[in-house]
Amino acid sequence: MTSAPELVRTLTRRLSSVAMAVAPLFLRAALAVPFFRSGLTRWDGFLQISDSTTYLFEEEFKLHIFGAEYGFPMPDAVAYLVATAELTLPVLLVLGLATRFAALAMLVMTGVIQLVVPDGWANFHLPWAAMAISIMALGAGPISLDRLIALRFASEASRQ
Repeated sequence: MTSAPELVRTLTRRLSSVAMAVAPLFLRAALAVPFFRSGLTRWDGFLQISDSTTYLFEEEFKLHIFGAEYGFPMPDAVAYLVATAELTLPVLLVLGLATRFAALAMLVMTGVIQLVVPDGWANFHLPWAAMAISIMALGAGPISLDRLIALRFASEASRQ
């Protein structure tokens, strides 16, 4: 007969094992969703940035640095880069492909967003940064293309 402490240890190990398998996937999805949704609003068609996105980067979005406001250099190019990144990086995250690099890029984007919207740190930017750093630390996890690729290369290396 199993003792109560042994049963608790067994259940705790199993719970931890399941959580370690799915936590990276949920972190990746949670970080991807707000960026992807924002990215969808930036386009008017295939490779066509919306006029509102161009306007925002040219006129509205300012970097708040040391108490002063600065416009983006080359705002049209920045708008295109941001719109592209807001769609591609979340897809990479959800697929678990180049996960740590995608999370790093999203952490950098979050830092720039913090400079544009300084009041958003508590509600948005801090959780996004925490998720990005967690993904960078944990990696993609077992439910990812990164893991499949790693397993493929490991099996090829063992055959040689």
